[in-house]
Amino acid sequence: MTQLLEKAFAQAAKLPPAQQDELAQRLILELADEQAWDKAFAGSQDALARLANEALAEHRAGLTQELHPKRL
Repeated sequence: MTQLLEKAFAQAAKLPPAQQDELAQRLILELADEQAWDKAFAGSQDALARLANEALAEHRAGLTQELHPKRL
């Protein structure tokens, strides 16, 4: 465990039990969300590579247009 995480847990340990539980629940949900994103991205690499290759092929074939930002 890193020193920063130890410091965070030490600070959290000073909170009332209800706030500790709330913080723990938020941390658990955040970690689960992070794992879900990692899994989603890991499973999408082939699709992303295919889409990138298609976009490059369209560009090389002259089928794309340069984007111009709107002027305010």
